Amino acid sequence: MTLPPEILVGPMLRYVDSTDATVWVEVSAPCEVTIRAGDEVVTERSWGVHGHHFAVLHLCRLPEGEMTPYEVSLDDRLAWPVDPGRPSVIRTPRADDTVRLAFGSCRRGESQTPVALRRIGADALVALAHRMAHTPQEEWPDAMLLLGDQVYADIPSREISERLAERRRAGGGPQSVRDSAGAGGDRDVSDEICDFEEYSWLYHESWRDADVRWLLSTVPSCMILDDHDLRDDWNSSHAWRREMTAQPWWSDRVIGAFGSYFVYQHLGNLAPDELERNEMYRALRSAGSDAERESLLDDFALSTDSERRTEQWSFKRDFGRVRVVMLDVRASRHLDPQDRRVMDANEWQWTRESCLDADVDHLVIGSSLPAFMLPALHNLEGWNEAVSRDQPDKPATARFGEWIRLTVDLEHWAAFRNSFDDLVGLLTEVAAGDHGPAPASILLLGGDVHCSYLEEVDLTAERVVDSTTRVHQLVMSPFRNPLQKSIRAVNRLSVREPVPALTRRLARAVGVREPEARWRVTDGLWFDNGVMTLVLRGRRATVQVDHATVEWPARGLGKALTLVPGLAPESWGRRRRREGDSLGRKPRQVLRRTLSKELTGEGLSPRGSADRTDAVRDGALRGGAGQSTAVRTEAAR
Repeated sequence: MTLPPEILVGPMLRYVDSTDATVWVEVSAPCEVTIRAGDEVVTERSWGVHGHHFAVLHLCRLPEGEMTPYEVSLDDRLAWPVDPGRPSVIRTPRADDTVRLAFGSCRRGESQTPVALRRIGADALVALAHRMAHTPQEEWPDAMLLLGDQVYADIPSREISERLAERRRAGGGPQSVRDSAGAGGDRDVSDEICDFEEYSWLYHESWRDADVRWLLSTVPSCMILDDHDLRDDWNSSHAWRREMTAQPWWSDRVIGAFGSYFVYQHLGNLAPDELERNEMYRALRSAGSDAERESLLDDFALSTDSERRTEQWSFKRDFGRVRVVMLDVRASRHLDPQDRRVMDANEWQWTRESCLDADVDHLVIGSSLPAFMLPALHNLEGWNEAVSRDQPDKPATARFGEWIRLTVDLEHWAAFRNSFDDLVGLLTEVAAGDHGPAPASILLLGGDVHCSYLEEVDLTAERVVDSTTRVHQLVMSPFRNPLQKSIRAVNRLSVREPVPALTRRLARAVGVREPEARWRVTDGLWFDNGVMTLVLRGRRATVQVDHATVEWPARGLGKALTLVPGLAPESWGRRRRREGDSLGRKPRQVLRRTLSKELTGEGLSPRGSADRTDAVRDGALRGGAGQSTAVRTEAAR
């Protein structure tokens, strides 16, 4: 008996504008996928690759400025929504609408069991879904920006690790991966994700939770990759890449990583017209068999990791008078030790054009890596790049610098100083209005570092002294993957004197020049799982900082027992059940508002004026300026 097809992952609402939307879905078997949204009905045949089946559907006649529930049917059999009381909806914007963009990075996809909640904390996306269930739809995010490490291929969960071990014992997975067992160090990848099938396990684990599934079916999402989508420290340096690409399993890893990223993440980043023009997507849809598709996708994945890359992962999206530019700062790197760049010439030219031709009120630049690092870390990365350059007369110094680079993860924009200077120059051009009206704000979003903070950036070139454009960096990480306490202490030290001053002297001693920017931490550091939301209304910008927490129905010994699988006390939640709490014994994941701060608008001081004076008076650093850690707390929502 053949079982009817079902939805395995999704539906995921990926793109929405005033009349159009795209919905991505993975199904269990070949079938006709139909979406009904009001009067709009669209059907597509699924296509298969590596034993999985997908469809991306384009709805093109949606009513502007309305909220439309939608359903998904497979072979004319209703498959979504699972819960009729919790419908998925498509909300098309009006041109004058307020824009709300939720963002963050670094999310482990472990289950929501009490044991997992105790170990890695509340899931910010689950908590966001819970909040949305009790807030007006006008306050929902218009989009979510996922800034990297959506999956962890090199550090899978315990459940996935058990599946990997079982598959290896059964002879599954690439031969090169099985042969690596026992090789030691970075050469043994037998316990890591290595092919398309195993990558699919990560996406299933991460996106099939009921709350996350509903969230992604209702809020459009933009995604960009970072190192753990492939492997920790990916493309940190030429030396790292030389060693890794020499491993016999590297090609298999690249095929699995980039093939799955293209299908699960990148296709949904594209606007409908971009989808139609995408050569790889067109080839997959027109291929005559799944085997042909596999060959096409595998060859494509390998080519994306070569110097002759065939795909650009960076993309842009407009939300009324807001432009979002999402940057690939991993796959497109130029790693020549004499001229390191966080993206190659083609990618950078596209970035410049996307930022300079935007006649908008707010320019939002999403980068998985923060551009303006914490003061001491910024200086340390600049020093490290300088000493890591190939120096015929100092080979030992260069080797030591390379070892430090990989050991301490010195791989952000400041570790690619040419790119950092290019970025500061680009921000200056935008703020000066060299190519059109200057926006009210330039907002750089970052992730990766597993701590969160807000920074005010002051561009110091004379041509922008009178500019009214305000520049901020907003870093939100993690969604769910807390930082070790020892590294938290290092981060706290990096903003406290005399550490920034000492590292600044270290950088200047090896010739690292002053940048044409100053910045300071104004709020944070925070280390809890959470999510930030930009609220953009006209030329005003506000950021809301929310952190996720677990409300436990047990206390004392009962709470402690949640650390032991199977020993959660039966008395959990009895009082809650008596009071009608539908969650019963389950802990609740909630968001609590940490900060709401206006970034632009009337009543704010002139750009950088007071801060510049305070910074100089306090001995703050150029290129990693002093900090303020004022944290304002509001009542929890």
